Amino acid sequence: MAAAGYMLHPACRVRQEGFGLLFYDSRGPRLLFAETGSLLDAAFIENLHQIKALPDNLTTQQKNSVDKFLGQLLERGFLREQ
Repeated sequence: MAAAGYMLHPACRVRQEGFGLLFYDSRGPRLLFAETGSLLDAAFIENLHQIKALPDNLTTQQKNSVDKFLGQLLERGFLREQ
């Protein structure tokens, strides 16, 4: 899965909120509100560099959505490839 190739950019932070995840980029500053609900938590994003695959308890549709979301974070500069 795509999770193994990404990590949170050093200038970015992620925080768990009631709606999902809040990303903050200190280079901008920029904010990104991601309505992920309980699908992903901040610890997952913070530890992407240690994760080899997406969690097993996700459905195929959820895994595809997470992969797409991680790709969007990469495009916007919140993640970087390792």
